[in-house]
Amino acid sequence: MMADMAGECGAPFGREEQLECLFRSEYASLLRFACFLVDDPTIGEELVQEAFVRSYQAWDRLREPAAAPAYLRSTVLNLARSRLRRRRVIRRHPVAAVRDVASAEDVALLREDQRAVLEALRSLPRRQRECLALRFYLGLSGTEIAQTLQISPGSVKSHTHRAMGTLAARLGPRR
Repeated sequence: MMADMAGECGAPFGREEQLECLFRSEYASLLRFACFLVDDPTIGEELVQEAFVRSYQAWDRLREPAAAPAYLRSTVLNLARSRLRRRRVIRRHPVAAVRDVASAEDVALLREDQRAVLEALRSLPRRQRECLALRFYLGLSGTEIAQTLQISPGSVKSHTHRAMGTLAARLGPRR
């Protein structure tokens, strides 16, 4: 990655410049990933921002700069998991629960088939959903997914295959 970063961003440089280059190359895909996981663009932005802050703080502890994108993805994933756990606790102990209502804009933007796909994705087990998000939202390879989730490439294949089978069964043939 150092060679890639040097090629994209000029001569070798320090931590700030390396993180800036990493931000330019990874931010958009990390934001899509985070938004998919937590289903809220504002929280997704917060998670990605926090991941970059943590990367900045841990930069000197990274053994290999090429691991930085995987570190960022893992950090976003862990932050999203934490946020979702917190959300579940809050839902278990509601204080005068107010039902969230989708705005007219949201309803207009999501066609019925998109809603069905998102609902089916959200019903998958967490690991299967994460494998699909990393594969199809971020376009990562099986090896990169395994590195991000800290599981074997065979597990990635298995989770992805099961998830695709479940989605096909739930969604049926599309028009």
